[in-house]
This record gives sequence, C-alpha cells and structure tokens, in this order.
Amino acid sequence: MGDSAGDLPNDLKFHGPINGNILAAMALARCGVERMFGVVGIPVTSLATRAVSLGIRFIAFHNEQSAGYAASAYGYLTGRPGVLLTVSGPGCVHGLAGISNAMVNAWPFVMISGSCHSSYFGRGDFQELDQVEAVKPFSKFSVKATDISEIPNCVARVLNIAVSGRPGGCYIDLPSDILHQTISESEAERLLGAAEKFTHREVIYRVPNSQIEAAISLLRRAERPLIVFGKGAAIARAEGPLKKLVESTGIPFLPTPMGKGLLPDSHELAATAARSLAIGKCDVALVVGARLNWLLHFGEPPKWSKDVKFILVDICKEEIELRKPHLGLIGDAKEVLESINKEIKDDPFCLGKSHPWVEAISQKSKDNVAKMEVQLARDVVPFNFLTPMRIIRDAIAALGSPAPILVSEGANTMDVGRSVLIQTEPRTRLDAGTWGTMGVGLGYCIAAAVASPDRLVVAVEGDSGFGFSAMEVETLVRYQLAVVVIVFNNGGVYGGDRRTPQEITGPYKHDPAPTSFVPSASYHKMMEAFGGRGYHVETAEELKSALAESFSARKPAVINVTIDPYAGAESGRLQHKN
Repeated sequence: MGDSAGDLPNDLKFHGPINGNILAAMALARCGVERMFGVVGIPVTSLATRAVSLGIRFIAFHNEQSAGYAASAYGYLTGRPGVLLTVSGPGCVHGLAGISNAMVNAWPFVMISGSCHSSYFGRGDFQELDQVEAVKPFSKFSVKATDISEIPNCVARVLNIAVSGRPGGCYIDLPSDILHQTISESEAERLLGAAEKFTHREVIYRVPNSQIEAAISLLRRAERPLIVFGKGAAIARAEGPLKKLVESTGIPFLPTPMGKGLLPDSHELAATAARSLAIGKCDVALVVGARLNWLLHFGEPPKWSKDVKFILVDICKEEIELRKPHLGLIGDAKEVLESINKEIKDDPFCLGKSHPWVEAISQKSKDNVAKMEVQLARDVVPFNFLTPMRIIRDAIAALGSPAPILVSEGANTMDVGRSVLIQTEPRTRLDAGTWGTMGVGLGYCIAAAVASPDRLVVAVEGDSGFGFSAMEVETLVRYQLAVVVIVFNNGGVYGGDRRTPQEITGPYKHDPAPTSFVPSASYHKMMEAFGGRGYHVETAEELKSALAESFSARKPAVINVTIDPYAGAESGRLQHKN
C-alpha cells in the first residue's frame, strides 16, 4: 500500500488504497480532533502513527488508566471531547477507568479501542472481549464498525454525542480486520464528506421566559439568597454572566470544589469560608451546573434548611426530574444566566453590602479566615499539612496571571488544599471530582499541560495518590511538560501505621500496616532517573527554594515534602464513611 503524501490545507493526502487505520485517523482530523491520549499496540499502533502524520498530537502513556484520566480532564478543560486510544481486551478494560470518570463528572470523552478479528470472535481470539457490552454501563453511546465504510460515520457520531446535552463518554470499537480493509481515495473522500454533517452539536433546550421570570422573582423576594455553581458552569464557560449576576444583585456565592475560580476565591461575596452558614441558612438557592449529590449534602437537612427553595439550572432534564427542585431550568448554564441577566436589567435589584444576610456571610468569612491564618502563620517542623500548604499558596499567588492549573488529590492533602489554596481564574482546579477518584493526578497534569501550554501546572498530591500513576513522570519528561508535582510524603495512606496495640495481632502482625508505605521514600529520585529535576525538602526555607527554582524553570519536577505521619486524619474529612 502506498502512503506518500501530497499537501492539503487540513490533512494529509494518502496515495493508493486507504485502510481502516488511515481512514479513522482522517475522520478524527476532519472532525477537529487535535490531541489524543493512549497506549499503542495491537491493533492500533498504525492508527496512532497516521493520526500524528495528520497533525494530531498523540500523547503516549504507560497505562491506559492514566491516559483515560488525561483524556477526561482534557475534555473538561477544552470543552471538546478528549480522545483515548487503547488496544483490545485488557487495554479496553483499563480504559474503562477513563470513560467512567468522564461519565460521572459529565465531561466529553471518546474511547477508541481496537478489538479482535470479527470472524474469530467467540472462538478464543487474541485479547477477545465483547467490548461494546463491557463499555455500555459507563457510556452514553457505543458503536462497533462492522465495515471500513462505517468508520467516518462512527467517528463523527461519537464526537457529536459526547458533547451533546449533558457531556459524557462514548465508545468506538474497531476490529482488527476492519482496520485492515481498504477502499479507494475517492470512496474515502465521499465517506468523509458524508460524515461531516454529524459534527454539529444538537440545539440546546431554550428555557421559557416565564420560568426565567419565576426564578428572578424567587431571588428578588428571598431574604437570604445564595448562588451555588459547579464544574457544569465551568465547562459551559459561564463565568462572564455569572460574574455579572453576582455583582449586579449582590447575592453571595458558593462554588463547589471544581467550581472554584469561576469567580475569584478572594471576591467580597464569596461564601466559601462561611459554607455552613451559607447553606444552612439560605432560603433560596440558585444552583448552576452543580448536582445536589453528596458534595452538596443532597440538598437536604440538617446541612440545608428544610424550607430552602432550590432553583436548579442543568443541561439534563433527567437531573431536574431526579432532584425535584422548587424550580428547574433545563438549559445551558451560560445561556440561562444570560437570560436571567437580560431580564433583571429591566428591573434591577441589589442586596447591598449592608444587607443583614450579606453582612452575616461577610463577617463569618472574615472570622474563619482569620482563625485559619493564625494556624497558617506558624512554621511547624516536622511539617504538618498547613505549613507547606501556606508556602505553596504564596508561591502560586506570586506568579500572577495566567494562574497555574492546580491538580489536587489525596485525602488530607486535597481537603486541606481546598481550604488553603486560592483559585482566581476559571478551570484552574482539577481534583478527585464527583466520584472521589484517586489516581487521577499525573493524567490530569498531562492533560492540563497539553490543553493550556501557556500555564504552569502544579500538582499537590498525597503520596498514596501519587503512587497510582507515578510512572507517568517519565511521560512528563519525554514531552518536556511544564509540570511541578509536589508530593506530601507522610509514609502511607492517611499517614502510615495508625493501628492501636489491640489491632496489631494475628499471624501476620509483623507485616506493615495496610496503610503503610516504605518510610521516607525518595519519590524525587524517580523524576531524576528520567532526567527531570527532583527535590527533597523538610524545612520551610528548603520548600520555598525548591518552589522558586522549579516554578521559574517550568520543567518537569518532583518536590518530595516530608510530612509528619501523624499530622493528618484517617480518611480526611470522610472519616464517618470508613
């Protein structure tokens, strides 16, 4: 088969027969895919190679799980489907972590897996698995190409469905024999042209003006209104109308963890530091792009008032029906907020700084921040979690704009970081998300660096979270990504061996505790082994120096921060669940 190229504006011209690998790569390029993540091997190595030749950047990982997490985060950060490529069988199974993470977080994602030869399916072929059935519980839509002619249509459909309505994961199955089928150049062009009509997003539901007026009426009459927003508002790029609504009405706001930064944490109407008061006393809550799930205590007492009226803005009709709010507005977060702002403009209202509710939130926030600052001001060595977190916060703040993208995972590390680290710009925080997924760290770092090459990426991770995907530090070095990984090393899950004497018994009592790792592990040397920069720090001055140097260099680095193993709490803030 010939594969020489002629010059075309948007893709490469392959001369001679076009096989399934080339056609899939061409379809992805024609549909605007710019980045792919994955692990190559039988039968998809050629697909990745062809995609690269067509101008798609392929980021190769060591494990499909991390690659899948990267693709899911890329979908969130860009608003375009993150694409994961895996091999057949076990590769597809490993990729389920990525597609399921995307589905639960409602991020656009497409997984493409090679699969065994169609004729041999059911007879024990190499890496045989009914992959479409395996993926179905975790995806919005799954499709298997049964002929090469179906590939462009399949590609366009899954990319479209992934972003339509509530975003989520889609799957394409490409059997090895289909990838080796061939068609002519002219037939390939015809198929690609026909498929392009599937690349347009479906029309979003428009909220009736009567519902917009009803929402405004509830907010206007409320004595203690609150605006809550989450990563659904972030992926909708709703920060502009959100800022306008908050500042024109004077209503305090509360972001979910990954909603932080849509409006700066330092904003005078931010209620994050007064969260318990805000959700416990508000009488009307406008919830935008955030689900009333465990992260928001299901919108139920005792955390919320039993009389609170929820106005829920969500792209998904089923979500509104599930939560049964006082008023549900089905639509795109940005468009709904723009409609609310437009309607308010004709009859404005504003609580004002002296409003009792605003004053109460403001005073409680100031009191709580002051208490936290007293704790943060102390340099505690051996490090607790607060001292290094304060130093990291100040180092990040000194960078100004564009703000780094922060990746946070771990139990204590993520919980403390959420309270201490400041987000000032939209979509600059990635954490364990709706599913509380551990192991996302390095994948998210890579996605962030690829999606936003103008920003530094700073990961603040527990040693357990880091360990899930630590080998991907080699990927950071290979692609020379501007990522600094800060590992809070306290010797294990939650902090090593915390067993009571009564618990240390039985025939294996001399084994390490289930929560323990090797004490004082040299994680920084992993990075050094691949040519990156490693730092081991135990004091405030050592950490400040390492941060200044690594932030300035904008090269792959690991800072191994020794933490007192007894500084944290088991399960972080979710002790009641363990």
